[in-house]
Amino acid sequence: MDTSVKVACVQAEPVIFERDATIGKVATLCAEAAGEGAKLVVFPETFVPVYPSSRWARHFAGWDDGDAKELFSRLARESLEIPSEASERIGAIARDNGVWLAVGANELERGTIYNALLLYGPDGTLALRRRKLVPTNHERLVWGVGTGDGLTVVPTPIGKLGGLICWENFMPLARFALYDAGVEIYLAPTADDTDTWHETIRHIAREARAFVVSPSVYQRVSSYPDYVPIADGPDLLGRGGSAIVAPDGTYLAGPLWDEEGILYAELDPAQLYAERQRFDPAGHYHRPDVFTFEVR
Repeated sequence: MDTSVKVACVQAEPVIFERDATIGKVATLCAEAAGEGAKLVVFPETFVPVYPSSRWARHFAGWDDGDAKELFSRLARESLEIPSEASERIGAIARDNGVWLAVGANELERGTIYNALLLYGPDGTLALRRRKLVPTNHERLVWGVGTGDGLTVVPTPIGKLGGLICWENFMPLARFALYDAGVEIYLAPTADDTDTWHETIRHIAREARAFVVSPSVYQRVSSYPDYVPIADGPDLLGRGGSAIVAPDGTYLAGPLWDEEGILYAELDPAQLYAERQRFDPAGHYHRPDVFTFEVR
C-alpha cells in the first residue's frame, strides 16, 4: 500500500432467491459507496442470491424429499455461472463505478453449487475467483468443495487484496497462504453473526498485520418467499455484525448489528507498516529454514 484508501463494507439483505434482482441491489449499493469515495466495496458471503441458512438448508437432508429437491433446484437456477451475462453484469458495475468490487456468490458449474468469492477490478475484469475449501456443517448439503485456486492475493493500486470465506478463517494454513503472498487488505465475508466471530477477525488482523474487511450476512424470515420451508425461530436469520478492523486489532468501523447499512473506513498504510515493525508473519517473524509451506 502506498496511499490511504477508503473502503466500504456492505451489510444488506439480498433479493432472496432472485439473482438478477440481487445484482441490481449490488449496483445500487455499489454506486452509493462509490459516491462516498470508496475504492473497494465488499459484500457478504454468497450474497447472490442468498446464504443457505441452517433453518431452511436442513431440509436438504432428505434428498428424496420433494421440498429438498425443489429448493436445491431453485437455488441452482438462481446461482451465478462464470462466464455468463449475469457475471459480466457484476463486472460492469465495478467498471461503471471505478471500484474494486468483491461479491460473495453461489456459483454453479454443471450440477454443483460452490461458495465463491469474486473480485472484479475497475476495468470490469474478474481478478480473483476462489471457492470455499470446506463447506461448514449444513453447508455440506448445499455446496461442493473448493480447490487451492485463488488462494493468493491480487496486487492492485490500492494494496494487495486476498480473502477467505467465513470459517475458512479458522484454517491456519489457509490464512498463512495469504500472509505468505503479502496480503494487506484481507477480505473475510461471513455468515457468522456471533460475538465470537469478532475475536477471530481481530486476531487475524493482528496476526496478519493487515486490514480486515468482514461483511456479514443479514437476513429476515419475513423477506423469504412463501415456498421456502423455515424452522420456527426469530425473524432474524442473520443479524450481521459487519466490521472493518485495523492491523492492531482495533475497530475502524462497526460492528453493525440487526440492520442494513454500509460501513466506511480510511485505511492508512502507515498503520500497516508500523504494526509490522515488531511482527511480520511471513517476513522477519517467519522461519522458512524450519518450516516448509506449499499450496497445491
